[in-house]
This record gives sequence, structure tokens and C-alpha cells, in this order.
Amino acid sequence: MSQPRTRSDVVSSEAEALILVNAGDEVVGYLDKSACHDGDGVLHRAFSLFIFNSAGQLLLQQRAAQKRLWGGYWSNSCCSHPRRGETMDLAVNRRLEQELGMSAELRFAFKFEYCAPFRDLGTEHELCWVYIGASDAPPVINTNEIDDWRWVDPEQLTRELDENPERFTPWLVMEWARLNQDFRSLLPA
Repeated sequence: MSQPRTRSDVVSSEAEALILVNAGDEVVGYLDKSACHDGDGVLHRAFSLFIFNSAGQLLLQQRAAQKRLWGGYWSNSCCSHPRRGETMDLAVNRRLEQELGMSAELRFAFKFEYCAPFRDLGTEHELCWVYIGASDAPPVINTNEIDDWRWVDPEQLTRELDENPERFTPWLVMEWARLNQDFRSLLPA
């Protein structure tokens, strides 16, 4: 078996400015990533992406262990934040290439607000835009962001989330439930 292709570009930092928003997703300011995740968190704009292959499998990533929040947990294909002055579509495409070395046609599904504290290390408080994409390209993982990856059948993921939700990021658990409940038509058959 061949070794997975990897790279180690630094693509984000705790000093990076995130876009602060209100519950209506209107920009109200900017604050560094570290401060956005301190304490109870500050509401900021984010995105999550679910990539499916032609066999209908979903690409999951295991977040790099050194990440401040949910390091080592399994999550959706890609998630991050848009930069100041960047459209969400550009941000999602940029980060998909940076983290997984992939490109894909993207479809917006929904957006929602959530707040999830992680031990005493900080909190994600995000207004998250959720996208779905398709690709059969082999991932080229960025080892600063990702420790491992795998393709999973949707039914298997649902079973794993039911049996061991603590192995997954809270946003994946929420988003997967909502995709299956309200946006089934956007998922592969």
C-alpha cells in the first residue's frame, strides 16, 4: 500500500482576524481567532463542508492532535473561517485546497448558530454556513490541520454517531442530523 500524500503548509494562526457577526449574520467587527475562542466564545462566521465521492461515501477528517479545540476528534471533510473581504465561496474553496489538496463543485445547504465549549480550553461560537461538494480526487492532507482521513458510507457514519458521539466534533453531530432531516435531497442517493 502506498503512503498517503501529505504536505505541511501553515494555513492559519491564532492571530488571524475572524469576522464577528450578530445572529442575523451581519458583520459587527473583527477579532483574532484566539480571542474568539476564549472563555464562552465570541460569535463569528464559519463554514463546514461535506465532500462525497461518486460511490456516495463521505470524506471525514481527524483533526490534528495539536489543535486547541477538538484536536484528535473526527469531523466533516473541511471546516474553517472566511477571511476579511473574502466571499464564503472563495473561503470554502481556498480551505478545501489548503487542507485536502482538492477542488469540488459546492452547493450551499443551510446556516445555523451553535455554541460548544471544549473542556476548559475555549468555546466554538459560530454562525456556520454548511456546504456539500463532490470529488473523487485522492486527498493530499495538510498535516498541520489533519492527522487522518477516511471515506465512510453515510449509514455507517450515522451508526458511529449513535454509538460513539464523543469521538466526533459537536458541529459534525449537529450538521449531519440536520442534513439528514431537512436536506436529504442534497445528499447522494
